[in-house]
Amino acid sequence: QVQLVESGGGLVQAGGSLRLSCATSGRTVNSYAMAWFRQAPGREREFVAAISWSGGSTSYADSVKGRFTISRDNAKNTVYLKMNSLKPEDTAVYYCAAPYYQGTNPPYWGQGTQVTVSS
Repeated sequence: QVQLVESGGGLVQAGGSLRLSCATSGRTVNSYAMAWFRQAPGREREFVAAISWSGGSTSYADSVKGRFTISRDNAKNTVYLKMNSLKPEDTAVYYCAAPYYQGTNPPYWGQGTQVTVSS
């Protein structure tokens, strides 16, 4: 069984920063590529960022490239999403998911954490 628990969301002004965390459990999670997705009200869920099991490879949606950084600490069973220069359009519920394979829908999801960026 894989469990994912996000935290770190909140209300921030435009231009501010937040760091999201995804605590993972399950004996094979550290061997998975992990990803962050987000869903804004009235919009479809969209990919944000992904990281390989080792942390050596990352990918980002064009909308967040250069502003967001995904990382992981396998010793702590945690994946992070550092978000800088936040914009109102970044407002969404953010979810971590695993295992991630490009173009597929991960089977395991967290409950999500709300990020609200005020203008």
